[in-house]
Order: sequence, then structure tokens, then C-alpha cells
Amino acid sequence: MNLKLHQQTHMQSWIIRVIRILRKAFLPSLKTTLWLLKIMIPISFVVTLLQYLGVIAWIAQYLDPVFQYMGLPGASAIAFVTGASVTTYACLAVMLSMQLTMRQATILGIMVLICHALPMESAVVKRVGSKPWRMAVLRIIAAFVAAFYLNLVLPDMPQPFNSSVVTGITPTPQELLWQWVISSLKLSLMIFGIIYGLMVIQRVFERLGIMQMLTKPLRPLMRFLGLPENASYLWLVGNVLGISYGSAAMIDLEERGQITREEANDVNYHLIMNHSMLEDTLVYATAGISAWWILSTRMLFALILVWGRRIALKIFNIQKKNSPIFLYVKKK
Repeated sequence: MNLKLHQQTHMQSWIIRVIRILRKAFLPSLKTTLWLLKIMIPISFVVTLLQYLGVIAWIAQYLDPVFQYMGLPGASAIAFVTGASVTTYACLAVMLSMQLTMRQATILGIMVLICHALPMESAVVKRVGSKPWRMAVLRIIAAFVAAFYLNLVLPDMPQPFNSSVVTGITPTPQELLWQWVISSLKLSLMIFGIIYGLMVIQRVFERLGIMQMLTKPLRPLMRFLGLPENASYLWLVGNVLGISYGSAAMIDLEERGQITREEANDVNYHLIMNHSMLEDTLVYATAGISAWWILSTRMLFALILVWGRRIALKIFNIQKKNSPIFLYVKKK
């Protein structure tokens, strides 16, 4: 009887703890969701309107000559600008409406996987402490460098990416607005669900000590990637779910003093090259693009960016410390 009573008491104690965790995670999740939606919804509406008015297609025509030097048809600039403005899904939809070889689709797909949703994701990383314009410029440069790199190393892939070209029907303004409202509502519910689940998991992990258990085995990997050793959880969230959700987790940990703003900024330099690896890779691999080229290229550019930045900062600090002005001030 005593054992049974002890088990019941233990179970009740755990139920109470879980309820407390669920309650404590609700308001921060709602707050973060509303903050994300304030950024995402207006940007989504503006970009949807610009697409409908043909502004994005007009911008894309000026990129045609550049894309031809990367082994891509000039028209692929439309797909890139669409993906850079909105999402990888929007780019894929445009790609499927074009006549591309598998080689061209691989180059274009990886460009957009490195550089997509710039208005939204740049605004998100700003909240964490990173400079949005710097992050956006780095992603654009990396996308084009990656395209030149892939154009040099990829073998010939003459097979068609999509054998049938899909012709889209232009919706009326009313239909476009309704589609945007429905997609925004679905997006809002999905974001809250994911963020709430993430924050509950964070708190459960911390309560059980799993965060520490998770961090230690991944410390060698974090060192190899050039990231803070305690960034394992953020790295996992960002790579599995993406920048927006990774930033939501960073904000929560920052507010509770689990990670500094500088460490969160360091992680962002990796994530702008290499995030949402599970979802993005599955989506584009399903469309026929090699998962190996997706994963290896994004990881390579994340390593180059993070370690290049660390080396540059170290050199800059050494030069700064050895400068006559610094030595004079230090002496004084």
C-alpha cells in the first residue's frame, strides 16, 4: 500500500510540474508568436502584392546577364528573386513551371536555400541582436559564390528537372486576397504550435537536465563549427526548424539568461547559411535535387563564413591592440 501510495504521489507531482510548465510556456510563446507575425504578415502581404503587380518579375529581368554566367538561363532570375523575397516553396513553384535541366535546378535550388525570405528572416535575426543588412548582404553574396562554385564542380546532368511545364492561372485580386488570408491564418496557428512546443520542450529538458546531457556530446561538433560550446540546442533547433523558430528559442534563452546576445549572434552567422536542413532538404530532394549537394554546399559555406569571421576578428583585434593610438591610450 505504501509503495502504491508513493507511486500515486510521484505521478501527481509530475502532473503538477507538467501543468506548471505548460502554463509558464504559454504567455512567452504567445508573445513571441505575435512578435513574429507582426514581422511576417505585413512583409508577406507586400511581397504577394508585388508579385501580383509584376514588380518582382521586373526586378528579375536585370539579373538575367549575371545568371547566364552561372550556367543558368536568364529566366531563372525570376525564381531566385521570388525565393529571396518570400520562401523556398515559392521558388520551387516557379522552378516547376520552367524548363530546367537537373544541373540547372540544383544550382538554382541551392542558391535559394542559402538566400531566401530575406525581408522576413533579416527582421527576425535583428531581434536576436544580429545586424539585418549585414546578414542579408552576406546571404546574397554567398548564394552567388555558391552558384559559381557549383557551376565549376557539378557534373553534367542533362535530364530534365520537370518534364511537364505547369501553366498557372492568374487569380483575381479578390481570390489573391482570400488565398493570402487563409495561408496567413494557417501560418499563424502553425507558428504558435511550433513555438509553444519548443518552449515546453526547452523547459522539460532543463528540468530533467537533458539540456546539459545534450550539450556535452555535441561540444566537439560546436568547436569544429566555430560556435559557442553551449549553443548545441540552438544549433539543433535552427537546423531542424529554421531561423524564425531558432530565433524564437534564442530570445527565450536570452531573456532567461541561458545564453548571451553575443553567443546568439555567433550562432546566427552559421544559421544564415545552414538552417532548416531537415525540411528544406526533404522538400527539394523530393523534387529530385541531390541531398548530398544541398547538405555539403550549405555546410561548407557555413564553415567558411563562421571561421572566416573568427579569423578576421582575431586579426583585427591584434592590429587594433598594436596600433600607435591604442598603445598611447593604454600607456596614458
